[in-house]
Amino acid sequence: MPVGSSLLELEEHNPAEGGSDDGVNVTNRNHSKIQEITFGKIIRDEEEVTMAINVIDRNHLKVQNLAKIGAGPVETNLRRFRPNSQRSTVQLTMANATTMVGGKRRKIDDQGGQHNHQPLLPGLPDHLSQLCLSLVPPMFLYSVCRSWRRLIYSPSFPPFLSLYALLSNLDPATSTTSRVNQNHSNSIEFFSFDPISSSWHKFPPPPPDHLLQPVLLRHPSFIARNLPIQSVAVSGYLVLLAATTHHLQPALSSPLVFHPVSKQWLLGPTISAPRRWCATGSAEGAVYIVSGLGSHYNREVARSAERWDLENKNTNCSGWEWEKVSALKHGRFSREAVRAVGWRGKLCMVNVHGDAPKEGTVYNVEKDRWEEMPEGMLVGWNGPAASMDEDVLYVVDETKGMLRRYNSYGDCWEELFQSAHLKGVVQIAAGGGKVCAIRSHGDGIAVVDVVARPPQLWVVDPPPALQAVAVHILPRMTRPVP
Repeated sequence: MPVGSSLLELEEHNPAEGGSDDGVNVTNRNHSKIQEITFGKIIRDEEEVTMAINVIDRNHLKVQNLAKIGAGPVETNLRRFRPNSQRSTVQLTMANATTMVGGKRRKIDDQGGQHNHQPLLPGLPDHLSQLCLSLVPPMFLYSVCRSWRRLIYSPSFPPFLSLYALLSNLDPATSTTSRVNQNHSNSIEFFSFDPISSSWHKFPPPPPDHLLQPVLLRHPSFIARNLPIQSVAVSGYLVLLAATTHHLQPALSSPLVFHPVSKQWLLGPTISAPRRWCATGSAEGAVYIVSGLGSHYNREVARSAERWDLENKNTNCSGWEWEKVSALKHGRFSREAVRAVGWRGKLCMVNVHGDAPKEGTVYNVEKDRWEEMPEGMLVGWNGPAASMDEDVLYVVDETKGMLRRYNSYGDCWEELFQSAHLKGVVQIAAGGGKVCAIRSHGDGIAVVDVVARPPQLWVVDPPPALQAVAVHILPRMTRPVP
């Protein structure tokens, strides 16, 4: 459908591929003032304002109906995502993204040459059109036309949030030999789930000098559990920190890092004491690795803690390095691979999963010291935990399937939502108003909208023959759209 078609025309025709009539109906019912929203906040040049207002007056049906509308209601019934389904796909999008974009966009053909193309909004330069369209939920842009669909996946457009997952083969006999390339094997694969198109996309392979050693997910000595593969999401990066080789040794001497927006792999700085069965997490833009085991138990390693600040690139020629922080009082946090959760300038963690008796500790980032965990926080920490923007702390009671939120004033956990789909969850991530949980046995990722009233849940199925090992929420990958 031509970009210049109005929403009235969209009602009369079938939506573009990937669209939905519901989305168009929602846009028609939700009018807003584009001049106040867009030009009052973004455009400052008087001549451009005058030109843009004149253009929008001629195209007001389209722009006014699309600008800054809210997402449609979430389905009330629990359903699974299916390929090409548009149900609830807006739930992980950043609907209020307003990142400034400069420069005009030109369409590049397959031979690298430039040629004329239809403008994003008739009568407006593309850089102004992008500013207008950045106020529209990406799901609606995806539904209108191909040029807008390409725009939302381009590097210049504010990225919406997507799911990122480490996946393993379902078949135990082949789970440790999933192919990453023809010369190396791994037990894991890296995928991203796009909530707009409801589709999974595999990461590009790491460069040859960045490849992991073959890592072990299952071992006959550990019948009831998988060996941990530990990763964190921080500052827009996915960071793989710790795993175990087939010889039961630490698999990574340096973190393996993926940047979704640029689709680039990087190697982090060398870890002074490579380890496994440790606590990993992030706070205030820095990655932390705490306690754990090396090739064998070492008391100093079990008490040690190191920090890598991804936002500090002035420390050496490569721009990144690990620095030691205050040590733990003891080495009892090397019992299990645990998640350290960043929350309000602190790093919170417990040393045992589930309902078993446990110890908790809190690292104060500003004061560089370990403190006692509040009693109420410790008592209710009986399952996987995560924080939303390092401000709101969530935990899932894996026995009851209850999602709870921590109340710091009362030092207690408030019940939010209960579901059988949350029983036995192994890991959770939080972001964009959603809590995502890997279900028991990795057979699906339950997504809970904690902003909706009441909270809503749906399930994202992994790609065929794969199961989820870890899940994160990060900006979408840049990718071409046909």
